[in-house]
Amino acid sequence: MLDSRAKLLLRALVERYIADGQPVGSRTLSKAAGLDLSPATIRNVMSDLEDLGLIASPHTSAGRIPTPKGYRLFVDTMLTVRRDSLDLSAGELSSPAIAPDQPQKVIANAAQLLSSLSHFVGVVMAPKRTSVFKHIEFLGLSERRVLIIIVAPDGDVQNRVVHTNVSHSQSQLIEASNFLNAHYAGLALEVVRERLRSEVDSLRGEITTLMRAAVDAGVQAMTTQDEVVISGERNLLSVTEFSNDLGNLRKMFDLFEQKAKLMQLLESSSEAEGVRIYIGGEGQLIPSHDLSIVSAPYEVDGAVVGTLGVIGPQRMPYEKMIQIVDITAKLVSNALSQSR
Repeated sequence: MLDSRAKLLLRALVERYIADGQPVGSRTLSKAAGLDLSPATIRNVMSDLEDLGLIASPHTSAGRIPTPKGYRLFVDTMLTVRRDSLDLSAGELSSPAIAPDQPQKVIANAAQLLSSLSHFVGVVMAPKRTSVFKHIEFLGLSERRVLIIIVAPDGDVQNRVVHTNVSHSQSQLIEASNFLNAHYAGLALEVVRERLRSEVDSLRGEITTLMRAAVDAGVQAMTTQDEVVISGERNLLSVTEFSNDLGNLRKMFDLFEQKAKLMQLLESSSEAEGVRIYIGGEGQLIPSHDLSIVSAPYEVDGAVVGTLGVIGPQRMPYEKMIQIVDITAKLVSNALSQSR
């Protein structure tokens, strides 16, 4: 546990480093903290903070910088988000950047908005699609190729081609689609898949195989996430931590290109309430030690359907980022709910 003096000095050091990007010395820290302490006392406290793993001393400087552990303590216990500290109005945020339009446009605009407000990278995971189907139809394309047409309750249409082991007549295709529509329309395809394994024994084997292949393709088509929408990657070129370290920069752009780890991070954020902060060096999901992500889930009609956030350096102004992400998540929730 830190005493009040150590907490004050740690907070002042983190805030100063976020603002300047330079290691903080004892004299600078004394002025920043506003404490009437001798340089020797401050050095002793900084030594204690370093022993606790909260700050570190770069080889090229006598000053100190926060560690991931120091940033974590700062954001968890020392950060006070003031609603009036963000110099933006609701009108500037909500119009025309985010409007009740097509969901894809809302998502793209939200990523651009996050990037322009933060001056870092804005990311938005597209809403999860429902796997419930309203209607399914089979169309023979050739001897062993069948087009599956799946219609969702909201009118969204997904088409998939499956390759079958045997040829099917048009009457067999009609028989299979009629059975699925009569018995399973309105259910999630995952449920249909389980029921097909245990309930269907009245149809010929090749028809059952076709239906199972169709449902498997439908599950993949209707539940696959759209690509994560990313905006403002070039903003990182002006961030010292990345522009001066090509290896770090390469890791960042690999994250944006491959997206698998990024989606894993955003998926875990959707399970939490409110804004969540990830700091590089704390886990395996974040590829760069100098990276932080501030994220929050967004909803449609009260149900969480996706996540959005800002990606930037560890020394980002967290108070402002939290507000930007929180407000944008609420605006996206409202826009998507209104468009339904």
